[in-house]
Amino acid sequence: MILKKLKRLFVKELSYPVKSVYQGHHQITYRGVPCIKCPFDYVNYQMILNEVKPDLIIEIGTNKGGSALYLADLMEIMGKGQIHSIDIQDEAFDLVRKHPRIKLFTEGWEKYDLDLAKDFEIILVIEDSSHEYENTLEVIQKFAPVVSRGSYLIVEDGILNTLGWGKSFGGGPIKAIHRFLESNPDFTEEKKWENYFGKDTTFNPHGFLKKV
Repeated sequence: MILKKLKRLFVKELSYPVKSVYQGHHQITYRGVPCIKCPFDYVNYQMILNEVKPDLIIEIGTNKGGSALYLADLMEIMGKGQIHSIDIQDEAFDLVRKHPRIKLFTEGWEKYDLDLAKDFEIILVIEDSSHEYENTLEVIQKFAPVVSRGSYLIVEDGILNTLGWGKSFGGGPIKAIHRFLESNPDFTEEKKWENYFGKDTTFNPHGFLKKV
């Protein structure tokens, strides 16, 4: 009985402070470059890259480029791979621009030519743009066909729904994911990444979509 009480107290004390982590993640940098990522997802991504070993990562949403830089460095360690990082603005740091594994596209995802991916065998896609429902759905519908079997289409920041902000984003990423899965049975949610460190320890709930 005493052990059960101690366990309950321990779990309560160390419960996942999602709002606090969300506030803090806006301050995270990688090699001095802003990289707005949940700390749990940093670890998830390096494990995913080791599992998939992609030849190409298409990232929709560059911002300052910290995420692209982190992924590119992981690819450098693996000795393979390129990143096509897409945005509607050109705000990437010089360290990002100069990385040999990163190519930047600054005219938006609509103008990205999918033929640029045709020469790559293993492709992983990360959707991290506006998080608006309609935009998110359109993005993942466009890029889903280039995701290779066994790889992932990762839809970021479904945490907005968890925090109760989904309505401000037209339903947000999770609504887009559910709508997408209704007509794309070749994708399935890979739950291990969102629950790897405990239930919902990710900012991408429902967002790790594996092509099977």
